[in-house]
Amino acid sequence: MHDAIYLVQNDGQLIEMIAQAYDSEALLQEHLANYPHLLAGQQINEADPRRWLLVAREVGIPWEEGGGNQLSLDHLFLDQDAIPTLVEVKRSTDTRIRREVIGQMLEYAANAVAYWPIESLRARFVETCTLKGCDADQTLANFLDTTADDTDIFEEFWQQAKQNLNAGRLRLLFVAYEIPPQLRRIVEFLNTQMTETEVLAIEIKQFVGPAQRTLVPRLLGQTAQAQQRKSATVGERRRWNEETFFAALGERTGPTEVRVARQLLTWAQAQMPDIWWGLGKRDGSFVPGYTHRGKWYQLIGVWTNGYIELQ
Repeated sequence: MHDAIYLVQNDGQLIEMIAQAYDSEALLQEHLANYPHLLAGQQINEADPRRWLLVAREVGIPWEEGGGNQLSLDHLFLDQDAIPTLVEVKRSTDTRIRREVIGQMLEYAANAVAYWPIESLRARFVETCTLKGCDADQTLANFLDTTADDTDIFEEFWQQAKQNLNAGRLRLLFVAYEIPPQLRRIVEFLNTQMTETEVLAIEIKQFVGPAQRTLVPRLLGQTAQAQQRKSATVGERRRWNEETFFAALGERTGPTEVRVARQLLTWAQAQMPDIWWGLGKRDGSFVPGYTHRGKWYQLIGVWTNGYIELQ
């Protein structure tokens, strides 16, 4: 028995629309790039629906520091909290969707966290906008509900994306016309067990009628247990400062880390005109830097988990 939905005409007549698989992965990939709302942001978070900024398609991921891009991700999006969202699209008839796709996505995530420089992602976003014939600053401004000259907000957004990457705070989305039960069980298991990373699947069924097509997204993998675990680590977005940063650092690390971080901050305050305090919901950060000819330059980043990064 085939799946069907029914389109109600203005005169009350019903048109049967039959479920039909996509002719190719490329067609579904094109839909996602042009209509990101198909990624079911409302279903992912009803209280604060996710909105999507397309960074790029076919995004390269290196295997090692400074290495070439040996891996290629179908789509990379950022949501309004700058959480990197990795999207892999498969045809349901592809047997790999039941086997290789899980390992493939985990490999993407592991290497992205380790080796993705945020500067290259910003460059890919600019390339994407250029290919679409639109301005990157204006596109980001529209997404963040601000103006195209609000460069401070832009820097905060990309710094938050970098911080999310460093913390392993990602979203992994498996997208297909139909998600097999075997894949759904694995997704639910991973999403329940992983605290920082969200793992979900989205079925996007295509229904075809005499002169219309309808796409219906359905979220899978969002169990109550997983939502409860993740909500415990996600609070309201906040602006960190010196007091809250060192309080959190002291709770999560030890006196040595606090002493080193204070020395770095004291040195930075004497050498750099600006200190950028992060906006992380869970992890705080400070990034010393300076602005030259309208561009922000930074040297180091220090996080409340004790992580120090040379920029």
